[in-house]
Amino acid sequence: MEQYDAIIVGGGPGGLTAGLYTSRAKMKSLLIEKKWPGGQLRNTELIEDYPGFESISGSELADRMERQARNLGLEILLDGVDCIKPEGVMKKVQTEGGREFLAKAVILTSGGEPKKLGVPGEEELAGRGVSYCAICDGAFFQGMEVAVVGGGDSAVEEAIFLTRYASKVYLIHRRNEFRAQPIAIDKAKSNGKIEIMLDTQVKSIHGADEVEYLTLLRHGKEARLDVKGVFIFVGFIPNTQLWCGYIDRSQNGFIVTNANMETSVPGLFAAGDVRDQLTRQITTAVGDGTTAAIAAQHYVDSLEHRGTA
Repeated sequence: MEQYDAIIVGGGPGGLTAGLYTSRAKMKSLLIEKKWPGGQLRNTELIEDYPGFESISGSELADRMERQARNLGLEILLDGVDCIKPEGVMKKVQTEGGREFLAKAVILTSGGEPKKLGVPGEEELAGRGVSYCAICDGAFFQGMEVAVVGGGDSAVEEAIFLTRYASKVYLIHRRNEFRAQPIAIDKAKSNGKIEIMLDTQVKSIHGADEVEYLTLLRHGKEARLDVKGVFIFVGFIPNTQLWCGYIDRSQNGFIVTNANMETSVPGLFAAGDVRDQLTRQITTAVGDGTTAAIAAQHYVDSLEHRGTA
């Protein structure tokens, strides 16, 4: 069974950054990514909020991150991870392809997925008017009318945020009342750019090359809503199930870490969207990955100093 100093699970910006730092520290490092290096960056057409680049495509930024990490010695394996579990002081990583590895430290950067509405047109128009991140994509809708779908804090707060750019924001929720905090709801109601649509469901999303309109079921009757974008905030599912054992999680299922990205399991670190934190941005994932890598290096050094690895 091949052994590494550090294995990074997940190849998004947090994972590639962690791999860059562990490799620079001369740690034998392996990054395992199921789809392709860059993760969800590859699904982002244009990025305008990453320092140093006024504008860059997600695929180009992913390519640059991958190339830099590989040049420093990071090994990358394209495979899914089935299970990570303790093996004495080590961690055993089992892949979906049937391979097994041992690592002194594991950095979990497996991210997560925004919950989908599961309606016609959503998948086809993703990245072309369908978005799951107002901070990432809001500026592309300057002076346009958009819709926000959801009833929790995220949906209401992102609707308010989008009024910085959009000429009008329709806040759509399928129930008769919001789950968000009252102070956020009051703020949305007092914003002249926001129109609240309760007891309303999105049945389908339409457009040729980009979003043009939504078909709604409002108060039991079908209606059409012309918008250029639809922002969906109905939940986020972190990929925490890869750790096959007990680990501290938040009420919403995210991994709890300290400031050094250490989890409740010694030698297991978490970074980026998979951990419990305020924001989920490329910049925060990169910062988390940096911290996790340096903390992992210190952990591995401590094992070697004690003679336990």
